Amino acid sequence: MKRILKYVLYIFFGLIVLANILILASGKLFIYKTLIYQHADLDDYKIFQNRELKPGKAEPWNVSTRYNRVPMPDSLLKELTGLKTTAFLVIKNDSLIYENYPANDGVTTISNSFSMAKSIINILTGIALKEGKIKSLDEPVGNYLPEFKEGDKSKITLRHLLTMSSGLDWDEAYSSLLSSTTEAYYGTNLAKQMFAAPVVAPPGTICKYKTVDPQLLSMVLHKATGETISGYADEKLWTQIGTEHEALWSLDHKDGDEKAYCCFNATARDFARIGKLYLQNGSWDGKEIVPADFVALSTKPNMLTDDKGNVTDYYGYLWWMLKYKGMQVFCARGLDGQYIIVVPEKKTIIVRLGNLRSDTVINNHHKEVWDMIAAAVDIK
Repeated sequence: MKRILKYVLYIFFGLIVLANILILASGKLFIYKTLIYQHADLDDYKIFQNRELKPGKAEPWNVSTRYNRVPMPDSLLKELTGLKTTAFLVIKNDSLIYENYPANDGVTTISNSFSMAKSIINILTGIALKEGKIKSLDEPVGNYLPEFKEGDKSKITLRHLLTMSSGLDWDEAYSSLLSSTTEAYYGTNLAKQMFAAPVVAPPGTICKYKTVDPQLLSMVLHKATGETISGYADEKLWTQIGTEHEALWSLDHKDGDEKAYCCFNATARDFARIGKLYLQNGSWDGKEIVPADFVALSTKPNMLTDDKGNVTDYYGYLWWMLKYKGMQVFCARGLDGQYIIVVPEKKTIIVRLGNLRSDTVINNHHKEVWDMIAAAVDIK
């Protein structure tokens, strides 16, 4: 029996050694970090290098005279609790009317945006277009990134990146140890990974949600503006919309590239300002931050064919959208149910942050999205 146990231990340790050799030989060292952390969390900025964005002149939210006196449906509150919500707030007619931090997080707690950051990249693209840093959405990516000057990649434009229709190959699986997105999240060389993605479909033909497109767009913006994404966002956006707290944008390595497809960290109240900016058609205090026509374009369905053969009536230019009782709604959306939801017709903004989202999907959106909208728009 001891001999058998000895052989089992030899085999076990031998497999560990072999696995390490294979990982080292492949160069995929991100696997180690993936095994350690296993799942992306709201406070992952603590395990990454970050660039800081400082607020400008703070403009605290107006607080409604009915603040937190508006009853929310018990069914919604139970649902949000079950989904381990950390922040839920509703702003109506430019006033904070409901706010709750079920996990004892507070108004000053910063939290990972996950893919809501994609919508921030949309905003920065609109600003760069206004400033003439980029000439047109139909410019080839190769005008800025030499890796895209030849072959099929030379046909990819900025519009294709904004509409997730680059045709580049990407494995978006979040639970896979070896997926492209896992490597992007825990890896240390985003540029190398993005530039290596091959074209597998004609650009502009299929809308397929994937990390590579907004990440490449951020690299275009870096080249076009001559600034880091964080620096440009701080100067042109964060200091312009009344934010009250610092934000952090996580990097792939020290002094490296922002994880622009995710990993913008801010407070719930400051995330709501992103929604307010687009609710106001890109203006703040009467000053144009993003051109109104770009906002309108961004928050309408791109109507391309998606990878399942359906019309993409639920996604625009790095913003999600839906219709609720005939009302157009648009939202920024991130992994595990991070949301900035805007209902223009009701002048309503909803922010929800948390650790889980419903497994039930209705018309391309998770169940809690519909439930939060239903509760918020009925507030008088």
